[in-house]
Amino acid sequence: MTKYRWQASALVLVAFMLGCNEFMVVGVLSDIARSLRVTVATAGYLVTIFAVVYAVSTPLITILTNRFGRYPLLMTLMVIFLIGNTWSGFTSSYGWFLLTRMITAAVAGTIESLIIVFANDIAPREKRAMLISWLAAGFSIASVVGVPVGTAISTAYSWHVAFHLISVVSLVTCLVMVGILPRHIKHVSGTIKDQLVLLTDRRIYLGAALILFTAEAMYTYYTYIRPLLTTGLGFGTTALNWLLFVLGIMSILGNRLSGKIAERHGLTTMPRFYVMDIGLLLCLPVAMQSRVAGFGVFLVLTLIIMAVNSPIQVHFLDVAEASYPQSVALASSLNAIFFNIGISVGSATASVMLTRVGLGYLGWGAAVFAVISLVIVIGLNRAIAAKRAAVVVQESK
Repeated sequence: MTKYRWQASALVLVAFMLGCNEFMVVGVLSDIARSLRVTVATAGYLVTIFAVVYAVSTPLITILTNRFGRYPLLMTLMVIFLIGNTWSGFTSSYGWFLLTRMITAAVAGTIESLIIVFANDIAPREKRAMLISWLAAGFSIASVVGVPVGTAISTAYSWHVAFHLISVVSLVTCLVMVGILPRHIKHVSGTIKDQLVLLTDRRIYLGAALILFTAEAMYTYYTYIRPLLTTGLGFGTTALNWLLFVLGIMSILGNRLSGKIAERHGLTTMPRFYVMDIGLLLCLPVAMQSRVAGFGVFLVLTLIIMAVNSPIQVHFLDVAEASYPQSVALASSLNAIFFNIGISVGSATASVMLTRVGLGYLGWGAAVFAVISLVIVIGLNRAIAAKRAAVVVQESK
């Protein structure tokens, strides 16, 4: 196995570890509530607060730590994550557990942005997009494999044991990275103002908006995927876990497709995917009349909604490297930041629509966000083309 493959595997393992830490709580929420003597509704705030801390802390920590070397920063944050997750496994009160979740949430986003920076540096140019797609797939694998395994361990033993298992994986990952990651990668430091200038570029803020509305489009229906499958399509609880497993596999395949698209055509093909997305979402109420058609629509939606991941991430990195080298780490964090914000808005929209129009019409609300995404991606492609044309004119002078 080549050194590059070991390095790539370690980075994907980090993504898997972060995904398990973030998502596993959902699967063991009832066990946590019972153990910490709080209601399930109160335990549910753990998910909300984690997402808020993640979204707020990621840009702050990424910007404020820009003057430090990438390798020592990554390893320091990994140690903090390990401490926070291990502490989670030993807590016996809701307050302390909430604090430990906030600690891991505070560093998780910056760790994610840093492994993308490392992937961008260590991968041959022709393999960069595919490695980035594998990092995204690491999170999907966590939801498909890690979360069910964590839930099974919690049921058989305790949710504490599940968190300790993540700590073991984290420790092994840290030791592996000490041995194989490069100590020095290209790094341009800059002031806070120097880094934030990235966000004034039309190619960047349109890309961030695209991620935001894409996440909103997805989570306006996916927030209630369980009742959509059971109440809406009539599947039993026995079949539910298998159906979610299949959707998770489709999510992994979507991330792999995303890497292929980024390697070849990038964002120029994205409008076609959003047109398909809109059509499927508008047809969802009709498709829900049949189990096969309804679940088939969910499968295709899961596949195509992931297609934007690698192209937009590569786009952010390319713009930062060419025009804002001091902001590469910030650029690598934008996908995660705005996707989490989009999840919050999409979930809130889904809750409102559920009470107003019912479960069967969530797809129409998602379609509105998908239409906005389509308009944005067309504008983004025009902005990219205009910048390229301006560069060609400038170089010809």
